[in-house]
Amino acid sequence: MSTSEEGQTGQVISCHTVEVWKDNFEKGTDSKQLIVVDFTASWCGPCRFIAPVLAELAKKLPHVMFLKVDVDDLEKVAEEFEVKAMPTFLFFKDGKQIDKVVGAKKEELQQKVMAHSSAAAVAAA
Repeated sequence: MSTSEEGQTGQVISCHTVEVWKDNFEKGTDSKQLIVVDFTASWCGPCRFIAPVLAELAKKLPHVMFLKVDVDDLEKVAEEFEVKAMPTFLFFKDGKQIDKVVGAKKEELQQKVMAHSSAAAVAAA
């Protein structure tokens, strides 16, 4: 499964290498998209619980880029953003972090994604 291909709208893109992470992050930044990054781990129960919620949001909001970073695969990326707990969701606009949700908080995650994606859609119009 290739994760760096075009046409990933409506999906959560898994980043298993620094190159795929950087390519997708730059693509989202360049296109002025809201980027939601899920810092996760395969051994994390709450991460598995929240994954279908994120996938559903990605389907509903194709104008938002959703990236998934496994902290064990990409330790340096997790360290760069000072991720201390899983799951951690970071929100980016124009390459800058604008918000954060720590933990598998379904309602809070949905509210923040909707609020920021609405703001992003208005700004892009």
